[in-house]
Amino acid sequence: MPDNRLCQSSHGKECICIDTNRVLDSCRDKDCFENVKVYLTDFGEEIIDRTCNIRVKHASVVCAYIDVNEVPFNRGFYQLNIKIYTKICFEACISPCNIQEFEGIAVVEKKVILFGSEGNVKVFKSEVGKGGFCSDVPCQAPSSTNLPIAVVETVDPIVLDIKIIEPRVFPCCCCCCIDDIPDHVRGCVNGNLCDRDEKSLVVSLGFFSVVRIERPAQLLINATEYNIPEKECIVAPENDPCKLFKAMSFPINEFSPPTINTFPACGPCHNKQEPPHKGGCGCS
Repeated sequence: MPDNRLCQSSHGKECICIDTNRVLDSCRDKDCFENVKVYLTDFGEEIIDRTCNIRVKHASVVCAYIDVNEVPFNRGFYQLNIKIYTKICFEACISPCNIQEFEGIAVVEKKVILFGSEGNVKVFKSEVGKGGFCSDVPCQAPSSTNLPIAVVETVDPIVLDIKIIEPRVFPCCCCCCIDDIPDHVRGCVNGNLCDRDEKSLVVSLGFFSVVRIERPAQLLINATEYNIPEKECIVAPENDPCKLFKAMSFPINEFSPPTINTFPACGPCHNKQEPPHKGGCGCS
């Protein structure tokens, strides 16, 4: 069947078909979550009962849970429910020259609606070493493409504020209870998480994130033949490690600040009714 083979474009490049994920819709967000409750360990609960002098050492995203649901009466649109679990390490001053560290888990939730098109195809894929003629391997279950693939990219959050509150002073931003935290997230902290009705530790978190929706797609692209690299691999001399170090270039960029653009780059304007501002693009 020669019609199924690869083609040759007019520019001399080979046309190949690849199986990949196509981005159908995406958005970026800068979210600020105020008064997010931190689920502390037993040790952490004892610390906040003894001091109010607490600061954040570092915060890191542990994992995220993404739920995709169709939006009623809007075909092709989907609502993404995203929960982000963040591990936060604190330092507390108990007494002069006595600093104690403790950890906790903060959970934030956000909802996004994006376009994800529709799909009704059931996909089956072969696996090496499984199946085949006269095989006792059961039939493979199909992977449906009715729901698209949701992807969330985020960096570690910025802790904007931290405070200790008394019970029933004001409601905190709590999107789950301690029993809803997955076991592998609980295992990231030293100690057992607890949820008491006494004092609570709350933080305000700033998140930068990019959310997108993807679907499997087959794309025809132009490609050229793979070239063997001409650069040879460098092996460090066993008896003279300083010789390799002397051959390295000096990292000048690490010792100078990055160039800051005075004016932002201007993209295509969708609304040009307003006059251009000083230092801007003229887009509203």
